Amino acid sequence: MMKRFATLSLVVAVAACSGGKSSSNQASETQPDTQATQPAAQATQPAAPSGPMTTPAWYKKDDATKTVSLDITAGATDANNHWNFNGGTHGDIAITVPEGYTVKIHFENHDPAMAHSLGIVAQTSGFGATMTPTPAFPGAVTSNPTSMTAATLPGKSEDISFTADKAGNYAMVCFIPGHAATGMYLLFNVSSDGSAGVQM
Repeated sequence: MMKRFATLSLVVAVAACSGGKSSSNQASETQPDTQATQPAAQATQPAAPSGPMTTPAWYKKDDATKTVSLDITAGATDANNHWNFNGGTHGDIAITVPEGYTVKIHFENHDPAMAHSLGIVAQTSGFGATMTPTPAFPGAVTSNPTSMTAATLPGKSEDISFTADKAGNYAMVCFIPGHAATGMYLLFNVSSDGSAGVQM
């Protein structure tokens, strides 16, 4: 009986030691796995478009009146659950307008189920689930931009106009909660050298 108790004590002690060792190994094995997933998460953030500057049909520039007219469609395709602008998501389209030009945007919502909005903001990435609709330029935001019931509803449209009076890098976003955070944004640049067009 004494021998059996001593053996049992030894087994428990070994199990406790190896349990501690296993936990330690699991902790050290888990940590590298966590670190390994971080670059993958960062890799989902695409690089800014660097293709040639083009002028698609939805981009029109008039140098005589210093005006750029943009036709922007939310839900133009089913990409990103229809949460896109002209089919672009996650900043994979960059729109450039010259500094000092008036920008006129005709915004349509083709998403079959969800309201969307449009605004130009100074932030270019890392959008939170909720955003304060603070436009980078006066007038550069559609009405009721955070409301799922009063923003631009499916099948509706809205026109906005503003002056892009400060060169820099901005973004075109949807302010409906969660939309920009899940990729509903394009890059919007204001050039000081007069360059204009779209890169994809």
